[in-house]
Amino acid sequence: MQHDIQPKYGPMTAKCSCGNVIETRSTMAKEISLDVCSQCHPFYTGKQKVVDSGGRIDRFKKRFGSRSK
Repeated sequence: MQHDIQPKYGPMTAKCSCGNVIETRSTMAKEISLDVCSQCHPFYTGKQKVVDSGGRIDRFKKRFGSRSK
């Protein structure tokens, strides 16, 4: 059996742009930076918006309406 072929697994820090710091373990670098995390992502914070670009939903409803058969 070969020894010492696995990458080193150690502690790392992930820092988000909102200031949240996540301590974990990984084979990656000691520190990485994140754009979003669970503390600032709109899905997790409840500030999620439905984006209707150019009234596409209204046009769809106008064309097809509620075609329930």
